Amino acid sequence: MIDLHYCATPNGQKITIILEEMGVAYNVIPYDIFHGDQLTAEFGQINPNFKLPALVDHDPMGGGDAITVFESGAMLQYLAEKCGKFLAPSGAERAVTLSWLTWQVSAMGPMGGQASHFMRYAPAGQDYAIARYAKEVGRLLTVLEKRLEKSPYVAGDNYSIADIALWPGRATGFFMQAGGENQGAEEWPATYDWFQRIRARPAVVTAMTRPDLKAPEKYLGRHQKLSDDEWSNMFGDANHAAVKQG
Repeated sequence: MIDLHYCATPNGQKITIILEEMGVAYNVIPYDIFHGDQLTAEFGQINPNFKLPALVDHDPMGGGDAITVFESGAMLQYLAEKCGKFLAPSGAERAVTLSWLTWQVSAMGPMGGQASHFMRYAPAGQDYAIARYAKEVGRLLTVLEKRLEKSPYVAGDNYSIADIALWPGRATGFFMQAGGENQGAEEWPATYDWFQRIRARPAVVTAMTRPDLKAPEKYLGRHQKLSDDEWSNMFGDANHAAVKQG
């Protein structure tokens, strides 16, 4: 059994997608990150960065004690190696997959996250930050588009953890879903086609619609108004205090 410490963010959705693709049993432990559920000392023993998702595998490969894994890229690689799918065991295909996986967690993910933060949470008057991150997301989407013009999937001919990492993200998902069903189809047609093909996969449908995995309303939408406590738990003093006390 795998315990998945979960919130329905794009990083969390990466992990539910691969678990559904694997067809394995897993136990969802939900967290309300606005409420600060992730800031406890107990969770800090699972992830010292106090961020979601994280997993505990009680039946690891080779046996032995339970294994804890945090950071979505590491979790995807761990699960792919556990099930023997979505990541080649060696060679060029593996190298390309890990390159694009790392690109997602180091470039597309953070830039999309910053764009989302300033659009959704920042006070008025953040025009420079919004323009800076939106422009960079556009550049990164163009990088992805050029790749997908040449290849049906991000790492080549096969669906992989690189696709799983990229699909739920604030960048690829945001341009498709926030502004209407066909947004992005003209500017990034290959990415649009890729997005829709993955969206139709049964495991993805389940991961995005199962009642215990769906995002609450307050995780959705563009302009969110947070209470003082919610801001503290997400970005402020409570968030920083958890790390210092951990």
